[in-house]
Amino acid sequence: MSLLLIILIALPAVAGTALLLGGRRFDRVAPVTSIAVATVTLGAAIAAALTRPRWEAAFIGPGGATLVVDGLSAVLLPMITAVALLVLVFAVAERTQPEARFHGLMLVFIAAVLITVTSTSLVSLLAAWEIMGATSYALIGFYWQNARTIPAGFVAFTVTRTADLGLYLAAGVAIVAGVDWQLDDLSSASAPWLSIIAAGVLIAGLGKAAQLPFSFWLSRAMEGPSPVSALLHSAAMVAMGGYLLLRLSPLLLASGWAGWAAAWIGAATTIVLGVIAIGQSDLKQLLAASTAAQLGFVTLAAGIGATAGGTAQLIAHAATKALLFLIAGAWLAATGTKQLHALRGVGRRWPLVGVTFLIGALSLAGIPPLSLWLTKDSVLAAALEASPALYAAGLVGAVLAAAYSAKIIGVAWAAPAQDAAREAEWDAEQQGTRHIPAGANGPLAVLAVGAAVLGILAAPGVDAPFRETIGAAGQPQSSIAELAASAILALIVVLVVLRYRLPPVPGSATWFGLERAAITIVGRPLEVFAAALARFDVLLDALIDRSPGALQAVAGRVGHSDDRLDDAIDAAPRTLDRTATATRSLDGEVDGAVGRVVTFTRSAGRFARRSQSGRIADYYAAGAVVAVALVVLLIVVR
Repeated sequence: MSLLLIILIALPAVAGTALLLGGRRFDRVAPVTSIAVATVTLGAAIAAALTRPRWEAAFIGPGGATLVVDGLSAVLLPMITAVALLVLVFAVAERTQPEARFHGLMLVFIAAVLITVTSTSLVSLLAAWEIMGATSYALIGFYWQNARTIPAGFVAFTVTRTADLGLYLAAGVAIVAGVDWQLDDLSSASAPWLSIIAAGVLIAGLGKAAQLPFSFWLSRAMEGPSPVSALLHSAAMVAMGGYLLLRLSPLLLASGWAGWAAAWIGAATTIVLGVIAIGQSDLKQLLAASTAAQLGFVTLAAGIGATAGGTAQLIAHAATKALLFLIAGAWLAATGTKQLHALRGVGRRWPLVGVTFLIGALSLAGIPPLSLWLTKDSVLAAALEASPALYAAGLVGAVLAAAYSAKIIGVAWAAPAQDAAREAEWDAEQQGTRHIPAGANGPLAVLAVGAAVLGILAAPGVDAPFRETIGAAGQPQSSIAELAASAILALIVVLVVLRYRLPPVPGSATWFGLERAAITIVGRPLEVFAAALARFDVLLDALIDRSPGALQAVAGRVGHSDDRLDDAIDAAPRTLDRTATATRSLDGEVDGAVGRVVTFTRSAGRFARRSQSGRIADYYAAGAVVAVALVVLLIVVR
């Protein structure tokens, strides 16, 4: 195995496992260990992106387990590891505790994400997908003592794991279809297996990326620590759903229907979740809804084969959303609340953090020249070439993005009445510290730079190296007219929202009842099935309770037969003795009879010899005797 891949994957996995096993004893060394490992991992990711290492285990599964740094993973690895390092630095500054458990879970999770990005076969992908799901559940439910945390983690875990069954469906059908488990070979399956494989991959990708109808799990995932939200919902976890669809975009297109399904579901998610984001009164819930909406552009791009625009959107969104989630967490720790009405003017209270938040929010709105303006328009340009209706739907999603971004900008930079009046609404959810650690400013500044400049990956005229790296040189590019139109539209929406308050959106606080609908459509049938199983279990218990009597009767009959068999076995020697005695007596009688026959035969022989004297008188005498004997016999018979 390549040394770079060992460092890239094994180092965070081993270090994270060691911290978890060490527990509270390693709390003191956990932060230093975590930062050091993340730094080395970032260096290995950059080196791997340049050298493109490969590892293959041909003896595992159909086609083997392979890890390859190709064009797509080469641009994602540095982004993932860089965001992970910045998030961990922020967590150390914020002193997220217990430290050994937190940093251990984060490192193992990062290792699973890196395996996911470098996997080119279903074997290694499924293994990484499992570890990523398990550690994400542990991270979301990190504060397990809180009443809301464990149920929230369970919902997130259940929904994503249910969607993950799509990958297992794809793997099973690939075996039936005789297709190798290499991801690039899945699109070569014949009908109807191709459609089933594509459906499985589509379901798995939509579930992990929090796309409709699975989006509601992202709302529950906000119960985890802020650094967890910043990583899981920017460069990892949710992003991996979009990555999977981008990686297997040729499979979706080859099916003839899955590509269009992905594109329209992505477009619908940008609209529906955009409306939900507008209606939120909780900052983290607004950011969560906007995450699903922004990943909708990635899903749309995967459905139409625009991997260049989709990948650029994924990278720019990772920096932007990690920045916003970390700031939301910093404000929550400082003020004790994340309710928007209580955060009015909070950007003015901490100006440096407020400026970085402004950069991230303007990028999210699609304001030029910031990153998401260029990347979103790159996706929209490809959508326009594929379908004007699809482009129109994506444009509506972009307008909504400008609206909910303007909403949080207006809140953060509003002029507060008085500090005392503002702070009266703080501490509603936890006791605020009234300060933001100085060590948190560094990661926020770096992420703000990323939110500002990473759009160059999709800038017309300068994006050629990026497109060549991921093999998307011939895909559509944004025109100057399109970029100008989207920029003007976003600016108008932002100014209007800052001038006029957005109206309330009924039902948005509960995410339009998506979770309730899922419970009704999926949960109720499962409850009926569970009730049927419970009734069967009761019946089985009753049968088991009655079974001892029947078993006792059977055992009695078996025991009686066993006793009779024992008696027969005990009597067998005596019977054999009597048989042997009778046999010996009969043998003696037979010997005696044989002896008497022999004696008689000898006597008869001697008599016969005496009768052969040769005298005629003896013959006449014998004849007379015979004649007399015959006469007597005739008289007796008569």
